[in-house]
Amino acid sequence: MNAASHPRFLRGRQRMLVIDSASDLVADYSVQDLPSLLTPGDLVVLNDAATLPAAIVIRGPGGELGELRLASPIEEGRAWAVRFSAGDWRQDTDTRAAPPMVRVGDQIRLPDHSLAKIIEVSSVSNRLLRLDFQRTSDDALHVFYTHGSVIQYSYLDAPLDLSAVQTRFAGRPWSVEMPSAGRPVDWHTLGALRQAGVQVATLTHAAGLSATGDPALDAALPLPESYDLPARTLRLIDETKRKGRQVLALGTTVVRALEGAVRVAWRPGRGTTDLKITPGFQRQVVDGLLSGVHEPGTSHYTVVSAFAPQPLVDRAHGHAARQGYLVHEFGDSTLVMPGLSAIERAA
Repeated sequence: MNAASHPRFLRGRQRMLVIDSASDLVADYSVQDLPSLLTPGDLVVLNDAATLPAAIVIRGPGGELGELRLASPIEEGRAWAVRFSAGDWRQDTDTRAAPPMVRVGDQIRLPDHSLAKIIEVSSVSNRLLRLDFQRTSDDALHVFYTHGSVIQYSYLDAPLDLSAVQTRFAGRPWSVEMPSAGRPVDWHTLGALRQAGVQVATLTHAAGLSATGDPALDAALPLPESYDLPARTLRLIDETKRKGRQVLALGTTVVRALEGAVRVAWRPGRGTTDLKITPGFQRQVVDGLLSGVHEPGTSHYTVVSAFAPQPLVDRAHGHAARQGYLVHEFGDSTLVMPGLSAIERAA
């Protein structure tokens, strides 16, 4: 399938592949049709994290040029990050040379000539480092906002502006890559959901990296990610469930946050999840998912496969391929949820 090579700005009219997991329906809609496919009393939960300019040029301990990509938000002046050799997004991540080895105590020079100290090296890969920026979180963030760029990949055709990777409802700067499932949802669609009697709630989840250039580290993705759950969101979820209605997650980050939280402590506030959603996963909170169109073999494809039988997901993917749906973060959308066909027939 072809990748979307640039941001598309007709957000509400983006194509949406619909998979009804209760009746084996596969159909073509657009994102602006979402309100008509849900039932009054349903709840949509979205991720309101803003996307950081999370990639900067650095010099390693030996003075060599390289690139650093955040893998987590900067908190208390510290963050996890992945180090690359010299290069940029125009090169395929998998073909970039591995950077020189480093060890705890080494220092990396940032674009403003300050130093970040390596305080931990992952046992999975020498590329994954925990850094102490030796300054406040706000000052460290200032370096990225002043000198950083958006994390992007070689299938795109031009450098991205920071505004291109924000959802309409972005707030706290926590995500290192765009929580892309929410990008095509515009204010008109959100308003139409409310008018249709569908509730909308938020959470904040730090969407992480999707590729690192290291097969061992890629196999470990997604890495543990932070989330923050408002009390209102948990209350609305509980009310929705009591009424026998359904919860739709806008993005795999929302699924990981909610399903991770219910397995640890169903209460408002901060948490971290290392949950991996795979086919056969027993969901306790989320009934449906709005995500991108993903290809077999990707982690996001396995998440979609946790919401419908694998043969149905594979059939839907074949349909999407024949219809020319686009993949990756600026591609088209997929809605998978039970009971959607009944609404279509009633209309």
